[in-house]
Amino acid sequence: MGCVPKKLMFLASNMRETLLHECPQYGFGSPNADFDWATVKKKRDAYILKLNGIYENGLKNAGVAMFEGWGSFVDPHTIAIKMTDGSTKTVTADKIVVATGGKPMIPDGEGVAENIITSDGFFELDSLPGKAVVVGAGYIAVELAGVLNGLGTDTHLVVRKQKALREFDPDVSDFLDAEYLRSGIKIHRNTNGVAKIEVVNGKKKVTMHNGEVIEGADIVLMAPGRVPMVDELNLDKAGVKLMEGKHYIAVDDFQCTNVDNIFALGDVCGKVELTPMAIAAGRRLSDRLFGGPELANAKAGYDNVPTVVFSHPPIGGCGLTEPHAISKYGEENLKVYKSTFANLFYGLFDVPADEKPKTFMKVICAGEDEQVVGLHVVGMGADEMMQGFGVAMKMGCTKADLDSCVAIHPTASEELVTMGTWGTSPQYSGAAVPPLMGAPIKEPKLKSKM
Repeated sequence: MGCVPKKLMFLASNMRETLLHECPQYGFGSPNADFDWATVKKKRDAYILKLNGIYENGLKNAGVAMFEGWGSFVDPHTIAIKMTDGSTKTVTADKIVVATGGKPMIPDGEGVAENIITSDGFFELDSLPGKAVVVGAGYIAVELAGVLNGLGTDTHLVVRKQKALREFDPDVSDFLDAEYLRSGIKIHRNTNGVAKIEVVNGKKKVTMHNGEVIEGADIVLMAPGRVPMVDELNLDKAGVKLMEGKHYIAVDDFQCTNVDNIFALGDVCGKVELTPMAIAAGRRLSDRLFGGPELANAKAGYDNVPTVVFSHPPIGGCGLTEPHAISKYGEENLKVYKSTFANLFYGLFDVPADEKPKTFMKVICAGEDEQVVGLHVVGMGADEMMQGFGVAMKMGCTKADLDSCVAIHPTASEELVTMGTWGTSPQYSGAAVPPLMGAPIKEPKLKSKM
């Protein structure tokens, strides 16, 4: 979708919310919160263009030959490229890596394809829409709905089932659902998706499969998910196999396909679809192929990858969801710590305590040594604090390790290293759903079943 431009829009949205709702609480009166979409778009696009130039120059300086166009396989060693100037070029290589990424999925429906924009189209908008319908329950839909709502758009989030982020930890998705309602986003539940989109008097009329109708929308942003960009690669000509029943390229732990000289990584493989994960996989693959005997077994680790959703408030997570931890280790081998509190930032707010924005934290521990196998945060600063805890989990940290760390006070993250030490009782819940991330590297010591 574009990690950097998305984060820039997230920051712009946060600024407006700060000006409107937070600055007055700190004695700044009512600052001007007028927002000029065109100004931000111009500066954002210029910044992305600059970044692209930096990457391109880096490749050139490294001696990498670049061909701009659309490539497809001719055979396992040959790629035909339809160049952007209309010509065709053929290149051959001993080794080929497929890293074409993904693209937005557009579902079927009367008038749907003609009357929607995707996440790509979001970045092409020239002005802030007055009313927007965002369709989807994944992180992209949640992020863009939060951005639009924060900037002042009348925002409607349409989900097929009961709530968004259903594959995340249930406590996390429930918490964010409540926060989105509190912020003014209208959530349309159990719709089973969009059936039809019409244009009435220049506005979009959206009809869901359950019969619900939303009228007067300036845009309908379709974000139900992404699919790998493999359709035009002619993988069959190279003999590359896809995962059974799916469109993802089948690879092993070393990014190898079934064809000896062809490798694949990133979103086309459907495993931890994050830009840093693809970069890490590419580096390890390069190490293994060209780094000599000492790196012959180099591979990317897909376990305990910290990740963030730039929602409002942001979500940070690493490791297993509680239901998946129960499925993997058994409920009797888990201890779960939870905490909900108001960040000190809101301490001066002249509102009742229960109306102050909250932060939610959760630590899932397994085994006799209470190894941390899942850690989840929703709230201010979640995006910035998660990296350090990700390192700790990669090293197999336990709850005792967190407890032994002297907390930085006053910060929100100190709650994660003191949770349970001030009398907080562990809490339990859950039934199995897919994990947020992979299983831990180091297996916890479980209780004997004898």
